[in-house]
Amino acid sequence: MSKYNSLWEFIQKKNSPQIMLSFDEIRDITGFDIDHSFLNYKKELNQYGYQVGKISLKEKTVIFDKLA
Repeated sequence: MSKYNSLWEFIQKKNSPQIMLSFDEIRDITGFDIDHSFLNYKKELNQYGYQVGKISLKEKTVIFDKLA
């Protein structure tokens, strides 16, 4: 079980073509702040039908795109 499972499940339940979440929203979902380890875990999201599209450190957002 991944520490990001709650986030992956949240995204999968949204079932939207594209989802943008702020770092704060991700913290609210997971219970912890996003950090560099997120880059290692993001590949797990493919199993849920999504991929990480763009991470903006300036805007503190992450865009998730539904796989075709």
